Amino acid sequence: MQADHKGGSRYAVNFAKRIVVKVGTSTITYENGKMNHGNIDRLCRGIADVWNSGREIILVTSGAIGVGIGSLNLPEKPEDIPQKQAIAAVGQCELMNAYTRSFAEYSYVCGQILLTKDGIADKLQRHNITNTIEAMLERHLIPVINENDTVSTNEIWHNGTFGDNDTLSADVARLMHADLLIILSDIDGLYTGNPKEDEDARRISYVEKITDEMLGFSKGAGSKLGTGGMQTKIMAMQMVTQNGINGVIASGSAPQVIEQILDQDDIGTFFAAI
Repeated sequence: MQADHKGGSRYAVNFAKRIVVKVGTSTITYENGKMNHGNIDRLCRGIADVWNSGREIILVTSGAIGVGIGSLNLPEKPEDIPQKQAIAAVGQCELMNAYTRSFAEYSYVCGQILLTKDGIADKLQRHNITNTIEAMLERHLIPVINENDTVSTNEIWHNGTFGDNDTLSADVARLMHADLLIILSDIDGLYTGNPKEDEDARRISYVEKITDEMLGFSKGAGSKLGTGGMQTKIMAMQMVTQNGINGVIASGSAPQVIEQILDQDDIGTFFAAI
């Protein structure tokens, strides 16, 4: 097991100028799918404050299906793919309305970008995506990115699905040459075991290199409304650190979590770029 690194390279976040923040369904919704407006507002306030400091943040959000379930008062997530896609169409509208209102409170305008895996894989589309995001950042518009769930499917991998937004956030971070990827989850970092089941599990503060052992003990499903578990987050960190991008996994419900990370506080798990 890799030991925590107390001094670490957390100071590297101080030099991060372009940051990708990914927020999961469990952070912005309750278990019934209703939106957690408190967490959404804290997230938008933190992002706006970082923009005010002269840095750039790109937001990658999950939650379209989860919010759609809450909006339509459904008892559970349907199994049928067309039904999921129809619900995602409703949820995406509600989600963007919430982000638009919250960012407006702090004098920022956001814009929606829906992506598919095929779009990033195609050279021309990738070029157009990059140009659009760059143009938004130049105008101090906040890009809010999600997978286009209405056309992507989890079962047909070649048809353009990321599988989860942890992977999408890593792809966006690499595409936009970010300095830092922050994944906000319902758990406050990587642990030596499942903290919900193992009382001796401890948070790992610093990871210099992701090991097979870490991928092993991070196995587990995500929330009932989300798709990604801890393992997908570790794999996303592996993707970005191999491309010279630092990463942090932290609790999305923690007050001022983004500010704390950029202040180099010892929260979450820091993954050092290779």
